[in-house]
Formats: sequence, structure tokens, C-alpha cells
Amino acid sequence: MIETHELTKEFGDFRAVDNMTLHVESGEVMAMLGPNGAGKTTTVRMMTSILKPSSGWAKIAGYSVIDHPEQVRANVGVLTEQHGLYERMKGLEYLDFFGRIYHISAPERKKRSQILMERFGLGDAYDKRLGEYSKGMKQKLALVRAMLHNPPVLLLDEPTSAMDPLSAKQVRDAIIELQRDEHRTFLITTHNLTEAQALADRISIIRHGRIIAQGTFDELAKTFISEPIMELRVNGRINGLENDLNGWVQIESVGINWLRYKVNDPHVTNPLLMKKMVEMGVEVVTLSSLTKTLEDIYLQVVKEDEALEGQHD
Repeated sequence: MIETHELTKEFGDFRAVDNMTLHVESGEVMAMLGPNGAGKTTTVRMMTSILKPSSGWAKIAGYSVIDHPEQVRANVGVLTEQHGLYERMKGLEYLDFFGRIYHISAPERKKRSQILMERFGLGDAYDKRLGEYSKGMKQKLALVRAMLHNPPVLLLDEPTSAMDPLSAKQVRDAIIELQRDEHRTFLITTHNLTEAQALADRISIIRHGRIIAQGTFDELAKTFISEPIMELRVNGRINGLENDLNGWVQIESVGINWLRYKVNDPHVTNPLLMKKMVEMGVEVVTLSSLTKTLEDIYLQVVKEDEALEGQHD
């Protein structure tokens, strides 16, 4: 449904997107992660035929972004970082304007607008001018606009930024429902790693315009976090305990009454460690393996890519 091959965009001597190849299946949610300036927005602009690639190609719903831009736009809904809302318009008036651009009949565009505004908690804002909307309300209305023509593909740039927790949950629930019930395809760019982990079937991490890691959460965790992180909590204060354990394990971080460490063979080392704690008179409250998170994976991926980059300098 979304496909790119060696997609590249250059601005003079600067390469914003560098030979990007990815494939997003129909009905799949792909999260694209990366720091500011990594090339996420430029990639989305090429996918929607706003920017022409310097080389390589991209297809949306089978249509080339270069050869068939009108068909691409008919099959994709886009939420950009800059919404471009017309603040003098009222909610329904604004959606009616875009519904006409999409050649949706008057009864149908009114019906769709009302259903979508209700879905995202904007039912009491039909006749409110957009200049009176909060940031979160504007974000939701921009998302409604992207969905108005029922596109099979949605490209969402930071879909829940500026939203309160309830509004963000409404958006996440809608994404899940649209994927499950209507088989929509999503490419989501976000800095919210917890959200990405909850929503995405697969994850792409990009840096300097390149995909440096791609796969499911489990695949990435297996590749980049081989050693489990253990957390030891004690009754009282750590008081330099990490220095006594430094030869046994690799200390990761230390708190007031806890420390975290990595170890290659926890089933062998942890019992010996517990015995040492008893001998030292340390009262252990818990010793547990921490659940891997997308943040752990992301930081490790970037760390390894930076190390490779340093070797080539």
C-alpha cells in the first residue's frame, strides 16, 4: 500500500532523505521514528507528491507519486505539522470547503463531517470559529480533514501532539478501530515512543535521512537488546553498593534505593549476587528483570549508528 525504493531527496549539497526503501502492507501501522531533521517530514512530502524525489521512487496505493499525483492525493489523507487552518471559518464550514475540493456530495460531506467531529469530541464545536479552538481541538480537526474523503492510506505527522490525555486516547482508539475495522494503512511519524510501541505493527528508525533499523518491536528488541536489564531494590539507601558490584555486573544507573545493571548470564550470576547481598547484610526488597521498551531500543540503535559514524570519520 506504501512502497518506496531508494527514495532520495537532495537540496543542493544536502541530502535530506538517503536511499530510503520501505514497504507498508495494506492494513498495517508503521511508526517512523527519528530526531528532528532526520528526514521524516521530507519523506512524507515526497509520498504526497508535494516534493519531487531527486532519485528513487514511491508508490501510494499502487500509484506513482511522480507519474500519478492526483490519484495519490485521492488515496491518501495527510496530517502535517503545520495544519493551515482557516481560522475565520467555523468547524463544519471548514470541512464542507474541503469536502467540495474532494468532490464529495453535499449530503455526504455533511454526514461525514458530523460523524468524524463527534468521534473526536468536537460535536459541540460545529459552529465555533477555528480561531477559538484550542491547540488540541485544531489538531483533531486537522485529523478529521485528513480522513474526510475516506482515504485507504493515512500519513500522520505527530498525530497527538498538543493534546490532553483524553484527546490523545480518542485519536489512538480511532487509529486502532480504522486499522481493525476498515483495514486502513498508517504511516505515523512521532516522538512519542510509548504511543508508537502501542500502535505500530512495525517500526522504522531513521537518522540523517537513512533507515538505520526496521522491524517489529520483538525483532528490534532481539537484535539490539540482547542482555536483560535487572533492577535491584534494597531496604534503605544504596550507599555506594554499585562500587561493590561493579566487578560482577555492568552498572547502568543508580537511584536512592535501587540500581540497574546488565549481565550476560542472569540465571548464574543473580543467585551468586543474592548470596553476596546476604553476606554484606544488605536487605533486598526485589530483584527483577525490566520490561524492554521502545525507548531502550531507540537509544541503543542511535548509539550504535553514532559509533559506526565515528569509525568512518
